[in-house]
Amino acid sequence: MGNIALFPLFLFHGLLGISAAVTIYYVPGQNPFSTTSADASSYTGAAAYNPTTIDPPALPDPLPSLSLDFNIQSNPTGLSITQSGAFMGFSVEMSVANQILGKNSSILQVPFLNLLATIAQRAGAVRVRVGGNSQDTASEVATLDDGKVLEKDLSGVTNPTETPPLVFTPDLLYMMRNISDFVNVRWFVGIPFNDSSNFRLEIAQSAQEILGDYLMGVQAGNEPDLYAAHGHRSSSYSQYDYVGELGSLIDDMSQYSNLSIAQNLLLIPSVSGTWTPEEVWDTGVMDTYSSNIAWMSVEHYPTDNCYAQFGTGTPRNATELWPTYLMHSSAQSLVQPYLNSTSYAQTKGKPFIMFETNTASCGGFPGISDVFGAALWGLDYGLLMAASNFSGGMFHVGGESVYYNPFISPPTNQSSYREWTVGPVFYSSLVIAEALGPSNQSQVLEVGAENQSTYTPNYVIYENGQPVRMVLINFLSDSSGNSNYTANIAIGGGQTGQSNTTPSQVTVKYLTASSVSQKGDYSWAGQTFGGNFDSDGRLEGTESIQTIPCDQSAQVCSVSVPAPGAALVFLTNELTETEGAPSTTFATTTVTNTGNTATVDASVLATSNGRNGNSPLGSSSKGSANGGVVFRESIAGLLLRVGSIGALGLFLRAVFVL
Repeated sequence: MGNIALFPLFLFHGLLGISAAVTIYYVPGQNPFSTTSADASSYTGAAAYNPTTIDPPALPDPLPSLSLDFNIQSNPTGLSITQSGAFMGFSVEMSVANQILGKNSSILQVPFLNLLATIAQRAGAVRVRVGGNSQDTASEVATLDDGKVLEKDLSGVTNPTETPPLVFTPDLLYMMRNISDFVNVRWFVGIPFNDSSNFRLEIAQSAQEILGDYLMGVQAGNEPDLYAAHGHRSSSYSQYDYVGELGSLIDDMSQYSNLSIAQNLLLIPSVSGTWTPEEVWDTGVMDTYSSNIAWMSVEHYPTDNCYAQFGTGTPRNATELWPTYLMHSSAQSLVQPYLNSTSYAQTKGKPFIMFETNTASCGGFPGISDVFGAALWGLDYGLLMAASNFSGGMFHVGGESVYYNPFISPPTNQSSYREWTVGPVFYSSLVIAEALGPSNQSQVLEVGAENQSTYTPNYVIYENGQPVRMVLINFLSDSSGNSNYTANIAIGGGQTGQSNTTPSQVTVKYLTASSVSQKGDYSWAGQTFGGNFDSDGRLEGTESIQTIPCDQSAQVCSVSVPAPGAALVFLTNELTETEGAPSTTFATTTVTNTGNTATVDASVLATSNGRNGNSPLGSSSKGSANGGVVFRESIAGLLLRVGSIGALGLFLRAVFVL
């Protein structure tokens, strides 16, 4: 138990360092534990902080060529469709939304805001889905005890992933909307599909009303090709049955005026691999319901760890699998099955998205999903999807019981506010956002595929037909430096009608770690989110951007890529780090002296939650109706949510007892 109050830094910059106190209690499924120095074999804590590592794979013998030549031309053939810098977003399992997004619409998770702001700063926006297996059994209710936004029915667990059914309140959607007031987050939600005879449309109605233009898509069925295997449909359930249910859903939605927008934002079919997407397209669904379908989607993981986690499926040997993540062939094998669908999507004028993915389903693997190699894997995978005409991807967030989280809040509050853990695939998303930038005109081209090694994939990002950035990846792990490779980049020249445009210098930002097996403390241009329980969501350290002179007489720029690591090379003088949005961070104020309290006039407080008191605002103290605690939450939440002169007025009217 501790005390924490949440404030955005910019709202009271220059004011006295006064903070409010809030009592925090643990929620079901988020049990506290203390860190341990015991070896990994005796570790019994949460999966998200498991210390297990696997040694880096041996270097290939012989080594691949460590000098690669690239002749980068303008307007080449094979460019991707234009891409958004927000290409790689995040899929938050609905059952853990109150651990990731915030407690309710008044108390937001500041580290989450900071993390999203680092993406938006580079990309202009962030895409977040709240859903997953838990959405299919979710039900909206008006209120829950103690102002909760959702509650799990742990007695009703189903599916191999042991996902509990949920009840949630509209305040979950208000929480999402309030987050978008601070960071430009665009949201996806999903309609429960466990009972197709009585679709529960409330989440779509609330999303349309509350999220407004921030609502990007509404999923119709999560992995319907697994419904039969999970016991949610009969064994004969087919693609045609799913499309029939989709038609029923659209008919139901058409009866409600408050679904006039949501019914045309549907995302389908989100199949996981038991059905191919082509088997769904072959039903004619894209022609029959074209006006209702906004997104074409799939969900896929390279493998699973279900046997170790739940005793189902095939046993996997993580040590044997580990080297396969450190090759470009992994990304190629993940993308190849969907190339027909990305082409088909273009003929239908629809975006095609990998709606949920990560290193392995059923939680991933310790020593693979949570180490630096996964950051390189995610970077390669995301960029190859972009080059292959996907319109986005979502790294899944599963909570403390999984290994692969892009980010995760602690299982209990700590004495310091720097207490989140940022995983490797968040770095993947960050680098992709900076590589693609906020122009929404970026196009991606994989280069050197015909002669490069599987250990050294490379990409060029174009804008308006001109090369502007490159991403160079080195999967080899060799701290001696002997496996660093050099990319010799010639820009223009060597092609009829094009002159050489070699710049005098290029700018480079590096993603590095000591080895592919390193856990935490990865460096992005000299800055890091730290290790377990280290982060408030802001990059820390002094940024280090390298300037590399080019040989204009030889018409080449030579860039070294560390083993392991990645390089983002800026071929022009324009960096993208702050092009998407102003640099904004949010501060968390922690108070350990519970005698420091705040009071405010009750008549003012009654309408201080931004919706004239129409939403429950409960104490965070378990079972408590303590007015002082409610006052303190309300002040913190109001300052976070409103960000206005009125909010500051309330702040200044408060009487602080020091």
